[in-house]
Amino acid sequence: MKNMLLMASAAAILGPMTPNERRAGRYLRDGGGHPTAEQLAGQVKAKFDSALDAVKAIADEALGKAKSGEAMSTSMKEKADEALVKLNEVSGRLGELEQKMVRDGENGPEVVKTAGYQMIENDDVKSFAKNPISGKRIGVEVKAIISAATADANGSAGALLEPQRVGMVTPVTRRMTIRDLLTPGRTSQPSIQYPRETGFTNNAATVSEVLGLLKPQSDIKFDIKTVSVTTIAHWVLATRQILDDLPMLQSYIDGRLRYGLSFVEENQLLNGGGTGTDLLGIYPQATAFAAGAAIVQAPTRIDVIRYAMLQGALAELPATGITMNPIDWAMIETTKDAGNNYVIGDPQKSAQPSLWSLPVVPTQAMASGTFLTGAFQLGAQIFDREDARVEISTEDADNFRKNLVTILAEERLALAVYRPEAFIKGTFAAGITDLTS
Repeated sequence: MKNMLLMASAAAILGPMTPNERRAGRYLRDGGGHPTAEQLAGQVKAKFDSALDAVKAIADEALGKAKSGEAMSTSMKEKADEALVKLNEVSGRLGELEQKMVRDGENGPEVVKTAGYQMIENDDVKSFAKNPISGKRIGVEVKAIISAATADANGSAGALLEPQRVGMVTPVTRRMTIRDLLTPGRTSQPSIQYPRETGFTNNAATVSEVLGLLKPQSDIKFDIKTVSVTTIAHWVLATRQILDDLPMLQSYIDGRLRYGLSFVEENQLLNGGGTGTDLLGIYPQATAFAAGAAIVQAPTRIDVIRYAMLQGALAELPATGITMNPIDWAMIETTKDAGNNYVIGDPQKSAQPSLWSLPVVPTQAMASGTFLTGAFQLGAQIFDREDARVEISTEDADNFRKNLVTILAEERLALAVYRPEAFIKGTFAAGITDLTS
């Protein structure tokens, strides 16, 4: 590339080469097929000397005529001007070429290493040439020669013809939100233990100030709950070459694996059954909705949520959030009054989902037709043992022999539900029936 830049500069100075110059130039070229920088500089210098000699000759002639009292003719003045202009032009171009040579020299001379050049410069070949041994074999790794058609480094043939590449087409992903509702925490232990109140008999009462009378006794019962840290993990196989050649693809795979963890995590936090390695989720432990004596005229899903909130408030645990399936939220948003007007907001506005001043979290982790509301921050807490991470290894099964890598993603966490009565669950159909009767 450096020689090509020098040739372009020299071409403007030297002009087109004559046939003889082209033939002669074939014997003055380097291994890459282009004149060297020194040869180009020499040719430009020769042009400069020629222009300088022409100016000197005209000057000498003009001085001789001046001494003899003869005036300089118009043609001689034009000739002198033309020679001076050409000299200045060649001088300026020569200066540019010398500066380029200095800059290129700072990075060392460019040497195009042909296959033959790499062979003769190899230390093993030189040693063998000095002391040839019969039967000895020498292996020389010959790197590909990079031409101006590629921009790759030596050692790769480069992509001479590259297919058109478009951006990664990513699949649709679910927005994870349940974790954000819960109180965060961390642990360094394999399990979490916490006391849970299971009974409270409140016998508090007014008492006499008479000395010696007994005061009433209340009873509180606790159970020690233990929840184990569980691991969520999965892995995929990929070729080592793909990950080496496309860092973007490696980053994409990492992101997809972490998304897979979050997908399962959200379902476990809500619906985990607590058997085997599963978390015991919030929904299975939540308190069932009970309308009690409340009766509402023509109740809707909105009414069900309001009375579920009331149930939590009566348990001294006011709700802080609501979660339901996106289908149910869409049905609530499209609820209309007798005048055919939307009850929830304006369709032309993008308001944050909320009901009765509480945030609504639509998620497909909730089954259609069900709801959950409660004091998420007071009632439950996540304990992260290990944050989600991605590891890559060739030391798995026969990966080394097959040029494969195993990409593993995993996380470890526990869920503690301190107060099951803090969460109210149910189905909209049953809730509407309870509020009707």
